[in-house]
Amino acid sequence: MDEHRVFGGRYRVAEKIGVGGMAEVYKAQDEVLGRTLAIKVMLPQYAADPSFAARFRQEAQAAANLQSPYIVNIYDWGSDEGTYYIAMEFVRGIDLKTAIQERGHIHPRKVAEIAAQVCSALTVAHGYDIIHRDIKPQNIMVQPDGNAKVMDFGIARAGNLSITTTNAVLGTAHYVSPEQAQGKELTATSDLYSLGVTMYEAATGKLPFDGPDAVSVAMKQVTEAPIPPSQINPEIDSELEGIILHAMEKDPSRRFATAAEMRDAIRSYLAGMPLPAWNSAAADDNVATNVITPVGYAAGSTNVMPAIGENGSSKGQQARNVNAYDGSKKSSKRGIIIAAVVGAVALVALLAVLFFTGIIGGTNTSTDDTVTVPTVTGLSQDAAETAIVDAGLTVGNVSQKTSTTVDEGLVISQTPSGGKTADKSSTVDLVVSSGSGTVTVPDLSNMTADEANTALTAVGLTGTRGTDANSDTVNSGKVMSQSPAANTSVAKGTAVTYVISKGSSNVSVPDVTGKTQSSATSTLTNAGFQVSVGTSEYSSSVDSGSVISQSPSGGSMVAKGSTVTIVISKGAEPTATVTVPAMVGDTYAQAKNALANVTGGTLKGNFVDVTTGAASTSGTVVSVSPSEGSTVDSGTTVTVYLQSSSSGGNTSNNNNASTS
Repeated sequence: MDEHRVFGGRYRVAEKIGVGGMAEVYKAQDEVLGRTLAIKVMLPQYAADPSFAARFRQEAQAAANLQSPYIVNIYDWGSDEGTYYIAMEFVRGIDLKTAIQERGHIHPRKVAEIAAQVCSALTVAHGYDIIHRDIKPQNIMVQPDGNAKVMDFGIARAGNLSITTTNAVLGTAHYVSPEQAQGKELTATSDLYSLGVTMYEAATGKLPFDGPDAVSVAMKQVTEAPIPPSQINPEIDSELEGIILHAMEKDPSRRFATAAEMRDAIRSYLAGMPLPAWNSAAADDNVATNVITPVGYAAGSTNVMPAIGENGSSKGQQARNVNAYDGSKKSSKRGIIIAAVVGAVALVALLAVLFFTGIIGGTNTSTDDTVTVPTVTGLSQDAAETAIVDAGLTVGNVSQKTSTTVDEGLVISQTPSGGKTADKSSTVDLVVSSGSGTVTVPDLSNMTADEANTALTAVGLTGTRGTDANSDTVNSGKVMSQSPAANTSVAKGTAVTYVISKGSSNVSVPDVTGKTQSSATSTLTNAGFQVSVGTSEYSSSVDSGSVISQSPSGGSMVAKGSTVTIVISKGAEPTATVTVPAMVGDTYAQAKNALANVTGGTLKGNFVDVTTGAASTSGTVVSVSPSEGSTVDSGTTVTVYLQSSSSGGNTSNNNNASTS
């Protein structure tokens, strides 16, 4: 392609960044919006097919609906000078396959985090009835911020498209599901199987199934059970192992039903929540017992292979590497067969919507004037430079870049890539990792401002003191809140704002019981409270006009400005008085009735014999005490003296005796 060619009148090509069996990918500049993007361009032999072009248009339009932070965005599509192109997001980062190769394996929790994001991407795709069909580490890009994006839906199939079924299977043998290897109809769970294989490889650094060719690997996908990943990497706990093996069930009905269900299970695992005990492949009787040593044969490439029968036998010719097809080669019977298979697959295979990652590193024979560029990714900078010089090349520009997957000081990427042929004395540019570039925010709770600043500086962050605020739970002078929150990952140099407590906003209510109403009101008002006088009450212990009680009580901690209700004493409750009735000359019965019916209250009677002083219930009243007509308190006991008719004697004397 001509250098700096412009597609659609706006997308200016800068450099080729990928080539595959059916398309080429270029880094380009959108001259209208001024942004960097990627352009995927159909190869001429496919662009000339009207049927293919129609499907490309239909599927590209459908792909534009896949909006997710974990899927590469599609910006535009069109035709230009006899070929078709798709404009899409340019993704910076490293693909998961490269990360695995560089590190040996990925930390199990990071594997789970990436897988959860891939599940979110698949949930969106499956919601549009689109099955990816080629989920593998090469198609998962890990960005500098640690987030993943699913790429290259190049062989995805929309479930509602009418497709002619053939015995050809398109996919990557190491990751295809058993039903995909058998040429059966695929469902969303087929992508989950491939994701399970991807998680297995990322967590262990080993492929669950390998072999000398694509057909043998595909047969193992159908007939063999994987070695439990914890036998390869003991750091993998049983919960994550259960998720991986449940996704890799041979029977689609025994896997997770949806990508959302698998994502929720992974999130529960990351949150430390209990998971169900799946009857997974780990418990099958035919679990493999020996680790397979990987065998290279263009591993990881998307392959056209014959469908595998139910018994594991091949239905057609041996698999061929799609990416190895070179349309420029001279025609031969074998070439025609390959082209026919690839052409048939192309009609159904190009939902060409996401970033292409299968860059072909062809094997070139060095001459006296050329050398093969050594692969130095994953090496230290010193080791990489030594290897380049030893190969007869020159170290070019060395730049640094943050990376969440490559340790500090190791080579992230090189240009040209390893395996390429280059002229002697050519330069090799290196990108070296400067570390993750992210740090974990420390917990500043209950620190002083100085302590908080010291803790933040120690991890490469800066502290900013926000506006102090009241707190009922954090002591004055200590950190009560922070943003970003503790234990979150942020870029180095990020400012963390913390708020210092001014102490409780509540104040103590003064105790005003016993004070006069005016004194109590003054005390409460001066302390910042509102005063309300409740219903006055009688009190035998609190003087009239003084406070009997208050609410809230003295010493309570309440908000300043609250209302305090006080109850004022009316003094002792007054007692009713009655007049002692006239009873002298009355009988016992008459006197008793007179006492019981006094006006305005009650009187009690103590009836005694005037002669003996003993209690008596008969006779005539000769005297009373207190005397008749006296005013006494209600409830007073009146002594009534009775004289029986048989006692005789001087009544007057008896009366005098009773009152002496």
